[in-house]
Amino acid sequence: SKLAALFEHPLYNIPVPEVTEKDKLFIVNPMEKFSLSSSGSDEWVSSSKAETLLPTGKTAYDTYPTWLKFHVGINRYELYPRRDPLLPTLLRDLASQRIISSVQKSGGTQLKLIMTFPNYGQALFKPMKQTRDQETPIDFFYFSDFERHNAEIAAFHLDRILDFRRIPPVSGRLVNITKEIRDITTDKKLAKTFFISPAGNVCFYGECSYYCSTEHALCGKPDQLEGSMAALLPDKSLAKRRSWRSPWRRSYHKSRKAEWELNPNYCAQVRQTPPYDRGHRLLDLIDMTILDFLMGNMDRHHYETFEKFGNDTFLLHLDNGRGFGTHSRDELSILAPLQQCCSIKKSTYLRLQLLATQPYRLSDLLREALAVDPLTPVLAEPHLRALDRRLGKVLAAVGHCLAR
Repeated sequence: SKLAALFEHPLYNIPVPEVTEKDKLFIVNPMEKFSLSSSGSDEWVSSSKAETLLPTGKTAYDTYPTWLKFHVGINRYELYPRRDPLLPTLLRDLASQRIISSVQKSGGTQLKLIMTFPNYGQALFKPMKQTRDQETPIDFFYFSDFERHNAEIAAFHLDRILDFRRIPPVSGRLVNITKEIRDITTDKKLAKTFFISPAGNVCFYGECSYYCSTEHALCGKPDQLEGSMAALLPDKSLAKRRSWRSPWRRSYHKSRKAEWELNPNYCAQVRQTPPYDRGHRLLDLIDMTILDFLMGNMDRHHYETFEKFGNDTFLLHLDNGRGFGTHSRDELSILAPLQQCCSIKKSTYLRLQLLATQPYRLSDLLREALAVDPLTPVLAEPHLRALDRRLGKVLAAVGHCLAR
């Protein structure tokens, strides 16, 4: 396994700083059992009525469902540890646990569903909108592109291979539209959009600002539909997140350009603006830029951080559905922060160099990681080959900076 060898490499064993109590997202008493609050919400609270007797040698933590263990493990430095024993179980849960509720997620431009499991875990479901080998048409603007379920799955694994670990776990899943969405939804607006197509397939389209119409309906075969299931982060009422507008945000306009596209010295301006004027925030943003360039994602207008950790924490790489849309073109403008600032973390640069070598070739590692997903093959081969080509361009951009 190339993947196992990669995670044994010294560059993947650089220790994270010691995690103190204040570095944890949640402070949990390991002897205290948790139960669902009686208000009927999906919020977990400490339970005084819970049984105090636990099996010998077990702590209350051992009784938590996997999703709750994932939430409890989040800290200032990482969303989940490198060698996280929970990860295989969490991915398996996302792919196979019984779905007891499906409702449409509010907001966003395209249709997404929130699915709930019997243990109160929840996942974000993005349905399949196009086949693996369809490329985004060249005349499409980035802001009118489809969101792809397989891009969400591949982005999670790519983020882990780059050792960022800033995307919540995602698994592919085959969902039965009739039994796992239509028959159990309490969402009246969603329920009104189901129909049977002329081919006899079960379809629905929901309500949203893009692609929610009969012409863009999501149809099963006859009711089986592929999608990505992403573990949800803790509810914002329990762990506030702050949304930051990216300084290199695109204009989202058909003809207008953003300031960074017109001003070659734009980075000097960013470096003087909080929160980029101190700490490693700018370097973290450049990490995210590299991830986006590798998968061809032009849609990174905002990013989020956990409010509790202030400026000194990682960026959450959420919403990656517009990645992996084209393999035949490389969008170099995504690399603008790296090219304009000529800055990169040493650890990131060393890992990128490693991933360009034969024993640890990036495409081979991602192919291996995706082979265990229920929807394998997740990416068409040309997308995997494009990763190696794009990695070469990232390293060339750093080389150009070093030469300057």
